[in-house]
Amino acid sequence: MSHNNSLVRTHYYLLVLIVILLLSQGFTIYYFVSVNDNLERSIAVMNNSVNSLNSRLDSLEVDSQAKFSELSDSILNAQSSVSTLSTQFNVLKASTSADFSGVIDDSVSGVVSIRTNNAQGTGFFITDDGFVVTNAHVLANAKYAEVIDSSKVSRYATLIGINNLLDLALLKVDSKNNNYLEFTNDVVIGQKVIAIGNPLGLSFSVSEGIISAVDRSVQGYSSDYIQTDVALNPGNSGGPLINKDGLVVGINNFKLSDAENIGFALPSRFIVPEINLLVNDTIVFMN
Repeated sequence: MSHNNSLVRTHYYLLVLIVILLLSQGFTIYYFVSVNDNLERSIAVMNNSVNSLNSRLDSLEVDSQAKFSELSDSILNAQSSVSTLSTQFNVLKASTSADFSGVIDDSVSGVVSIRTNNAQGTGFFITDDGFVVTNAHVLANAKYAEVIDSSKVSRYATLIGINNLLDLALLKVDSKNNNYLEFTNDVVIGQKVIAIGNPLGLSFSVSEGIISAVDRSVQGYSSDYIQTDVALNPGNSGGPLINKDGLVVGINNFKLSDAENIGFALPSRFIVPEINLLVNDTIVFMN
């Protein structure tokens, strides 16, 4: 009986031991499975983080390339602007340092003196067949007008038309093959110009200066004028204001009586259409 009890206990202990081993093995397997799941989740999170970081890096690279491209465009635009300013400066510098000796002789031969019974002024040929332009006030209250060219040849002129608002008059003399002056609307502040005239009834003279301002409104006058520091005198009225190319940028009109070397000229853009209107034909053009 005692032997049987001992055998039962032995079996019982073995069963308990087997159960313990099975439970231990089960816990061990559960632990490793759990650790593996956590590891896989951690790896997945790390992969997502890496993918997100790569995406951000790609975005930053694209953004950096775009900003670099914008910066390059800005640099190129700045270089272009500097180049343009440099070109404009060189043009202005060349115009302000121009030597007029090469154009004065040709220009003077196209300028005339205008003498009336009570005034004297200047004008210039605008065509080769005798059309002459001058200021309207030079002809004020005149009974006749005499045109004297650079060769001292005198001819009586016919009045074709007049515009007192613009202070512009158009004359015609019976003369062919005249050296005439052409017009331009190319006016730049700072460029050198010359005024050719017959100041105070003396022989032809040349005064040099610069264009100080454009589109200048003057009280009591109807147009926007070119302002210049060229010395103007009463005898210069109606004479041409000429650039370095020998082209007329305006016609000398008046100076301020209370200021030195502040003169005003009617721009060519007003003169050309008015001449063609007065003669009812297109006889002059703008270069």
